[in-house]
Amino acid sequence: MLKPLLLLQSFLFCLFNVAFVGGRLIGGGYSAQENPFTPKASLVRYWNKEIRSDKSSIRSEFLISKASPLNAVESATFAKLAAQNSLPTRLPDFCSAANLFCFPDLSPSLEQHNADVKFSVYDQKNFTNYGNAAAGGTDSFKTYSKDGNVVTDSFRRYSRNAAGHDDKFTVYGDSSNVVEENFNSYGTFGTGGTGEFTNYQNGVNNPTSRFTAYSDGGNGKAQSFKTYTHEANAGNGQSFTSYGKNGNGVPNEFASYGVSANVIGSGFSNYGEKGNAANDSFTSYGSDGNVPQNNFKNYGASGNAASDTFANYRDKSNVGDDSFSSYAKDSNSGTAKFTNYGQSFNPGSETFTGYGKGAEGHKISFKTYTPNSTFKDYAKNGVGFAKYNVSSTSATLGDGKTVNKWIEPGKFFREASLKEGTVIPMPDIKDKMPKRSFLPRSIISKLPFSTSKLAEINKIFHAGENSTMEKIISDAVTECERSPSAGETKRCVGSAEDMIDFATSVLGRSVVLRTTENVAGSKQKVVIGKVNGINGGKVTKAVSCHQSLYPYLMYYCHSVPKVRVYEADLLDLKSKTKINHGIAICHMDTSSWGPKHGAFLALGSKPGLIEVCHWIFENDMNWAIAD
Repeated sequence: MLKPLLLLQSFLFCLFNVAFVGGRLIGGGYSAQENPFTPKASLVRYWNKEIRSDKSSIRSEFLISKASPLNAVESATFAKLAAQNSLPTRLPDFCSAANLFCFPDLSPSLEQHNADVKFSVYDQKNFTNYGNAAAGGTDSFKTYSKDGNVVTDSFRRYSRNAAGHDDKFTVYGDSSNVVEENFNSYGTFGTGGTGEFTNYQNGVNNPTSRFTAYSDGGNGKAQSFKTYTHEANAGNGQSFTSYGKNGNGVPNEFASYGVSANVIGSGFSNYGEKGNAANDSFTSYGSDGNVPQNNFKNYGASGNAASDTFANYRDKSNVGDDSFSSYAKDSNSGTAKFTNYGQSFNPGSETFTGYGKGAEGHKISFKTYTPNSTFKDYAKNGVGFAKYNVSSTSATLGDGKTVNKWIEPGKFFREASLKEGTVIPMPDIKDKMPKRSFLPRSIISKLPFSTSKLAEINKIFHAGENSTMEKIISDAVTECERSPSAGETKRCVGSAEDMIDFATSVLGRSVVLRTTENVAGSKQKVVIGKVNGINGGKVTKAVSCHQSLYPYLMYYCHSVPKVRVYEADLLDLKSKTKINHGIAICHMDTSSWGPKHGAFLALGSKPGLIEVCHWIFENDMNWAIAD
């Protein structure tokens, strides 16, 4: 005979499943054999209770698929740990079971290798004291961490005190998602040899590399960074702290660095400080990029006979900002050449503070340099300006519209393009975020989420100081707490139930959830097929939800006034067969948008003068009132 508790569970199991068999979401991922106490089953019940439209099940499967994969026991266990502030002790288990985005905790490796080593198709490693005091030879990292999701590696005291030792990083971290590499005390006090970073972190979303005390005290060890972070997206970029400090005759080459990248930053602090005969060249650095940002602080300070060259730096990029603070301060016989520097599509800015101050025998020349610069407390002698203050050039279309070629074709378009038979370029609508799931309310309600609680959040997700995860968490929380723009209603949601609540609070309970069907047609021209205007094509209210990068699946949901929403079949350019079904939203009032918004750079207009449309990308969502 069953115990009373088992009888009750059996009764509830049957009761719930009878209700679901008759409900409209039985095809949305909930089976008659599934435990009704899972987060997924709970979400199904919540949807059925809150959504009233007969058409609301059209895309319900899409939302249900993002429910937490935790089973009933795991959900209860982790909810209890969250309530007790004990989740950090079980973070790896929690991340794995709940399908979260977490960096692995790498344990130090004390491996010793006496011969050359080729690391190929390798992933997630802590190389501590690797190659220490190595004499000669070569270590190579090829196709390392390629096509990964979350990649983290640590090179601490790598090749320290080595002599004539070469390091090669080729196709490293290529096409991965979120990458964090740490090179601490790398090559310190090394003599001779080379370090080559080629095709490093290209095509990466959110790349970060930190070079701390890299090659400090080195003697004649050459470093080159070529085709580094090409076409990368929105990362902390690279930070070089005390790089080559106290070095002797150390040449460093940065060629084709950050080309065609989006919002990538680099920081050079105490770079080459007190070095002798340093030779650094930055060629095609940050070219063709979007808003590259670089900060040079105490770069080459107190150095002797250093030579720095900045050629075609930030060429053809969109805006961009550089800061040179105490650059070459108190140096001796230094040379710096700025040639074709900062020739952007849209002028950026440069700030030179204490540049060359206290230097002796220096020679600094600026040739065809950007017009938008500020010089404060600058060396008065030994500086030459040729063709300074030349206006930046912009490409133009035949109709005179200003175009920034970095803006992806089709990312923004006019409403008139949504007509059957129109040929239109499609942007890359693929989701580039790490794969994650929502958390159930029973857990997320117990987790802190505010800027005042950042220390607690960092502790939960093992986000170390100055780490990539710390910045990801801080950026997301800060953006969520940002005041809404004019007419905007916004909320960040980490559970599907919270998203349902927000959408229905704005639109009512008779709503339909839509998303673009797939990613077919991305980065190519397509033909617009049958078009349907949601709510009769009238100006209406809608809620759009866009993913935010965070350990668990989180969406930034917002509603803005005066929009039109469309759904359209997308046809293959040659065969005219249907390959996708896209959802587009057109913002009819752009008067509050900034004049440098990418839409105006792409379409050639100003705030309030035109409407702007864009597609709903993969895994993003649009909620609208049911017709």
